[in-house]
Amino acid sequence: MKQAPGFSLEDQNGKVHSLNDYTGKWLVLYFYPKDDTSGCTKEACAFRDGREALGKLAEVVGISKDSVTSHKKFAEKYHLNFTLLADPEHKTIEAYGSWQPKKFMGREYLGTNRDTFIINPAGHIVKEYRGVDPKTHALQIIADLKSLQRF
Repeated sequence: MKQAPGFSLEDQNGKVHSLNDYTGKWLVLYFYPKDDTSGCTKEACAFRDGREALGKLAEVVGISKDSVTSHKKFAEKYHLNFTLLADPEHKTIEAYGSWQPKKFMGREYLGTNRDTFIINPAGHIVKEYRGVDPKTHALQIIADLKSLQRF
């Protein structure tokens, strides 16, 4: 198991969160490309809708390079019930290996990969998911958390 990289970022309300805030808790840390786009909205809404089951198992935190203002609008528009962190300089995204070359309509650029990490109460990454399916991912996370926590 490897130690999760630390972070200190603002949420959609301007409050700073760090990895240390989640010590002693299970954490689902997910990275996504952009607020209010089709796949990212599906993924966020799946986490929102699974919140009752997830809330008993872990905290959920989403991170993208969008601004605090953008996150606030996104969270309010879709009634998101978890924390979104702004990483405009993509330092945390890079620390988790989620800043990757991408292609869109023949153009290459660097952007955020859709990746998720389950972090245990001691701050270690116990499971990682790369390039996830935004529609089914939340259900997979719930099942894996139950297995990891042996409920």
